[in-house]
Amino acid sequence: STCGLSSPPRIWAREMKPVKKAANKESPWSSCNKNVVGRCKLWMIVTSIFLGFIIVIIVGLCLAGVTYVDEDENEILELSSNKTFLVTLKIPEECVAEEDLPHLLTERLTDVYSTSPSLSRYFTSVEIMDFSGENATVTYHLQFGVPSDDENFMKYMMSEELVLGILLQDFHDQNIPGCENLGLDPASLLLNGK
Repeated sequence: STCGLSSPPRIWAREMKPVKKAANKESPWSSCNKNVVGRCKLWMIVTSIFLGFIIVIIVGLCLAGVTYVDEDENEILELSSNKTFLVTLKIPEECVAEEDLPHLLTERLTDVYSTSPSLSRYFTSVEIMDFSGENATVTYHLQFGVPSDDENFMKYMMSEELVLGILLQDFHDQNIPGCENLGLDPASLLLNGK
């Protein structure tokens, strides 16, 4: 080497190791493609078992729904006494001239209590007790058959609040044509239990 002169740059080459091809390494899912029984692969068997469980659950739920019997619905009650309510309804001025109103209200009360989920099993009848065009009131006699000597039943199922609440809800849900305000004011309904 001479003074002051630099030597030509040397290029250092790294050793190149041969890269192994990915073909030698197995995929983690390759075991699912192996034949297990005949031409069936593992993934086919796992999927079949999973679908089988789903089908069994669906069929079981359908059969349970079809064969379920509600014991309370078919229970035969011994209704040995009667509970009577008197319902007095004030008729709004626009409805007083309606001649067929008492008959419409009788049908309405019969429908309300005979289709009520909580009281239909006990409802027996409704009758007009008094209709006064002068006072613009109509009074109905509601009769329910009830089990005897059951204080909790009378306290909760045949309470005046429940019987009146069902009627008020019906008046709020459906109006009588030409008499839209009938029964909408809670003060226009009076209920007395006997």
